[in-house]
Amino acid sequence: MQETLTRQEALALLRQYNQEPFHLQHALTVEGAMDWYARELGYGEDAAFWSMVGLLHDIDFERWPEEHCKKAPELLAAAGLSQAFIHAVCSHGYGLCSDVEPEHEMEKVLFAADELTGLIGAAVRMRPSKSVMDLEVSSLKKKFKDKKFAAGCSRDVIAQGAERLGWSLEELMEKTILAMRSCEERINQEMESLQA
Repeated sequence: MQETLTRQEALALLRQYNQEPFHLQHALTVEGAMDWYARELGYGEDAAFWSMVGLLHDIDFERWPEEHCKKAPELLAAAGLSQAFIHAVCSHGYGLCSDVEPEHEMEKVLFAADELTGLIGAAVRMRPSKSVMDLEVSSLKKKFKDKKFAAGCSRDVIAQGAERLGWSLEELMEKTILAMRSCEERINQEMESLQA
């Protein structure tokens, strides 16, 4: 599953349509989490594909929020990305803004982890350390139960995502925290250089 873009080209494509630091950081976070998941679940040879899908999954969201997952195929096809890549990107919005169902394990991981990285990111911003390194599943579960906290992160999608993968909610949370720990430092450095 190799794609035709280098990471630098993919990052340039992302930045063509996304300027907000919040959206860039989310894209980098999902990229890093997908890389970790690919390796963790035995898809190491496809890690570049998983990562790039993570990096570009919200390519259309900042400029066209009303057309999220509808505008993406056009932007990605114009960049020369495959139908498999476009399917994977669109599947993360299944049930919310897309009728493309997650089929491959990678798509199910993206579907589940995308919303959860948002919830974890919001929880981390509230911590004195501002880091995922000391975030425990127990405190994340409390935030998950508090419907007012990070209300934009769909609990239904997260729960459905865990179910699609055949994992408990706790297992999904634990894995996604580990995935985000694996890339936090690199993302912080990259965000500094992107904003320099």
